[in-house]
Amino acid sequence: MKRYRRLLRYPMRQRRRIGAIVGLTILMSLLAALQPWPLKVVLDYAVGDAPIPGVLRSLLDALGVAATAGALLVVAALASLAIFALTSAVDASLAWTWVSAGERMVYDIAADLFHRLQRLSLLFHGRRSVGDSLSRLTGDSWAIYTVTGALLVTPVQSLFTVVTLTAVMWGLDPALAILSLSIAPFLAAGAWFFGGRMRRRSRLNREAQSKLMSFTHQVVTSIPVVQAFGSEPRNARTFDGLAREAVARRQHEVVVSGSFKLLTGLISAAGLGLVLYVGGTRVLGGALSVGSLVVFLAYVRTLQGAFGTMLRTFAELKSAEASIERVLEILDTEEMVRDLPGAAPLPEQVRGHVRLEAVTFGYEPGRPVLHGIDLEALPGETVALVGRTGSGKSTLVSLIPRFFDPWEGRVTLGGRDVREVPLADLRSRVALVLQEPFLLPLTVAENIAYGREGATPEQVRAAARAANADSFIRNLPAGYDTVIGERGATLSGGEKQRIAIARALLKDAPVLILDEPTSALDAQTESLLLEALERLMAGRTTFIIAHRLSTIRRADRIAVVEEGRIVEEGSHAELMERDEGIYRRSHQLQLVTGATEASG
Repeated sequence: MKRYRRLLRYPMRQRRRIGAIVGLTILMSLLAALQPWPLKVVLDYAVGDAPIPGVLRSLLDALGVAATAGALLVVAALASLAIFALTSAVDASLAWTWVSAGERMVYDIAADLFHRLQRLSLLFHGRRSVGDSLSRLTGDSWAIYTVTGALLVTPVQSLFTVVTLTAVMWGLDPALAILSLSIAPFLAAGAWFFGGRMRRRSRLNREAQSKLMSFTHQVVTSIPVVQAFGSEPRNARTFDGLAREAVARRQHEVVVSGSFKLLTGLISAAGLGLVLYVGGTRVLGGALSVGSLVVFLAYVRTLQGAFGTMLRTFAELKSAEASIERVLEILDTEEMVRDLPGAAPLPEQVRGHVRLEAVTFGYEPGRPVLHGIDLEALPGETVALVGRTGSGKSTLVSLIPRFFDPWEGRVTLGGRDVREVPLADLRSRVALVLQEPFLLPLTVAENIAYGREGATPEQVRAAARAANADSFIRNLPAGYDTVIGERGATLSGGEKQRIAIARALLKDAPVLILDEPTSALDAQTESLLLEALERLMAGRTTFIIAHRLSTIRRADRIAVVEEGRIVEEGSHAELMERDEGIYRRSHQLQLVTGATEASG
């Protein structure tokens, strides 16, 4: 219940609709109590010879109808038709209101999940598959629908139905009413026995489905690699195995829930049979009329329906618990990087003075990737980071926009610790161009304007021209309105990078991070991009990670990173003067390699 109380804010946002739903369910219960009475009128007063009660006689007199058998049949038929029509109208209204409120709650909790997933650190997302997150967002969020029905709507309707019918049944025959309610403890015991089992089976089922979705997402987003390595048969076998596991988990869940339904059905059937036997003997003994027995049996079926609804809801609630746990697992995940109390925006005049002071950081406890890093970049200065793959260069620059926070030390921008700056304000001052540009399946114009909401078409085109992208964009089928394929699949590597550069230009941030922006490009394409990068870097504090000399030679300073430490720092000329320096050896090796490739 503690978990469910935390979700109460979602139905509370729909409290007016929930109130209407409760009112309609109460009306449905009252109509259920009226449904069998026209049949009693027919059996006891029209066909039988029981005296007509005063209430019915007064009603006939008010309608101006004689109390004959034929008139009673007509009145009973019309009453039955009216009750049916009113019940149908109330049921339709209830369904419409419930869908309106329920789906709004689902999308509210999905929106909160989406917001939280966007704000959770890259470390969190690196440990989870995209498919699992999608499964929680699109599947598990529907559990709020079930939970609200199970804890608010269904109990009100069922309890009101039970109370109303019990009161009427008690008026007809107290002993038979007690007998009708005697099955309730047995149904409750069955629910208690199967409840935990259903929850466990449901969680295993959801996990199996999540694995299948994660694998499918992984393969679909890696189609070029799959086809290049001929992995289709292996992937098909893996999919079949995961699908069989998902089917098996679902079958186990169905077996448990089916056993629960079978038990409740047997208990209900036994209870109905007992009421029929005892009630029949009372009719034969003259203690109860045939019409009253029919009403009693109808009420027993309605009561059992109410009990069954509560038990089915209980079963659904147990199944939904697994999804609720998966939803709360995301909502409860601490935002490792978040706005701290008292965080204040940077002054507008602050430019790109960046410092890393004794920074230590790692992804796993006890395994630091960076060790005591000290590095400074003055406004407008370009600092190149070089070193072997895995030395910590990308990790270092990821601390500047606070993708992670250091374990020790601090990162400052304009003299302020970046942890004291709101994330939105900090990241608005940092632009990135990565080795693999992340382009969205939007239009070219929307991709360029992604980092600057409200950018005009002319500003977008100006950024594209500065990035040497305007000419190829105009040759696309719909120009700037051309929709880019998933992850930029419809563009070449150079074209994607130029759009990424245009996006960074349009953002116009004082700090720029370039992470291997040309490493995957050929020399001709690289030369075209270097001109655009020069325009992008002008006047900005730039951190550039690269291996190619053409990209880093013009940097104001070069920092050599080795095993998470800065082991050399200086200009290109200064580092080349060090006979035993790491940078000098790497530079000479690259020259030899380039000459060998050229001669070959």
